[in-house]
Amino acid sequence: MSQLKSLRGMVDLLPYQTRCWQAVEAVARAHFLRSGVEEIRTPLLEGTDLFARGIGEATDVVGKEMYSFLDRGDRSCTLRPEGTASVVRSAVQHGLLSQGPQKLWYGGPMFRYERPQAGRQRQFHQIGVEFLGVGSPRSDVEVIALAWDLLRDLGLSGLELQINSLGTLKDRQNYRQQLVSWLEARFDQLDADSQQRLTTNPLRILDSKNTTTQALLADAPTLQDALSEESSLRFASVHRFLNQLEIPFQLNPRLVRGLDYYCHTAFEITSDQLGAQATVCGGGRYDGLVQQLGGPPTPAVGWALGMERLMLVLEAAASEDIDGDAAKLTSKKSPDLYIVNSGQHAEALSLGLARQLRASGVCVELDGSRAAFGKQFKRADRSGAAWAAVIGEEEVKAGELLLKPLLVKGEERRVALDDPAQLVAVLQTAT
Repeated sequence: MSQLKSLRGMVDLLPYQTRCWQAVEAVARAHFLRSGVEEIRTPLLEGTDLFARGIGEATDVVGKEMYSFLDRGDRSCTLRPEGTASVVRSAVQHGLLSQGPQKLWYGGPMFRYERPQAGRQRQFHQIGVEFLGVGSPRSDVEVIALAWDLLRDLGLSGLELQINSLGTLKDRQNYRQQLVSWLEARFDQLDADSQQRLTTNPLRILDSKNTTTQALLADAPTLQDALSEESSLRFASVHRFLNQLEIPFQLNPRLVRGLDYYCHTAFEITSDQLGAQATVCGGGRYDGLVQQLGGPPTPAVGWALGMERLMLVLEAAASEDIDGDAAKLTSKKSPDLYIVNSGQHAEALSLGLARQLRASGVCVELDGSRAAFGKQFKRADRSGAAWAAVIGEEEVKAGELLLKPLLVKGEERRVALDDPAQLVAVLQTAT
């Protein structure tokens, strides 16, 4: 019988990786709590029409990458490929927008059928923030600052903020006409994928990864030249607020993001921690999406970061600075005490002692192997525990355990088995 394996692009998170993810999520939760951003949890499975209407049928996500199927009720369902449309659908469905502006965050798995690679899987995970009902340039910068400060607090360096304005729908329609005319005159110089996008989603050509196309685009008209005066003034306000917060930024006129619902400010935050610039967070403003999904006209802005890519960047940061914040987040949590035990009575006492110590806040690993003391001590050393408590039949008869220092300075000492408070005090005060 062949061995069962996970599907391609569906990756297991093993215990060590899960600990690292939990540490990152805890930092994010703390940032959101301080900023008054509340968590929302939406289903993994939605009606396909939500993403077709929200993301745009001409996008690669909807056209090529979604996991869609008919359920037993003959309804077209899709595993969510991103989080924003689901959050907006939920806010509209449950009347949250009638309660005033909403500052929400979400986290969890998303699904896209694309070629798996480092930091990008078919089941991937995002943490995202959505501010619904806020329309000022200041709210754009508040959202950006939240992402910037979170990434800095995680220990990332070499961060760069790239921003662009996509203007209004009318601005983009005017620009689209200019760009299509310019590209049609150079059709034979475009790569095959860009030639196809010319009739479906020409602005996405600006984000092409083809080096020849990118070189050609260096002389193409830019969206900045097509912005109305109102859009230009709004973007200038974003610059001003970013400067006021001393968040450095670079203008990137080719930055368009991959989904149709964006308008005005679009941004990405990259890190050079992996050698080349790698995007770890991206987002922007999407003022028309709420109404497009059946709600009232509502301005909105948000971002999402990919956990898989972020963890790769954090690992690189940890290797570069072994004493930095990233290294602390990704390092293994070691127990305070490792209990080495052998014998029927010793095993029973060890189980009770471990429970009492854990209730007192001590991190305890209890060896359950019944192996010889020598093998148990080797495991205790590998665990990284500061102390080992030895309980054998002799210790049971004496009513004392032997406390041995492993990674701390100190002498061996004996502690009464029936006085766990004394043991806790020794562990807390010893260095």
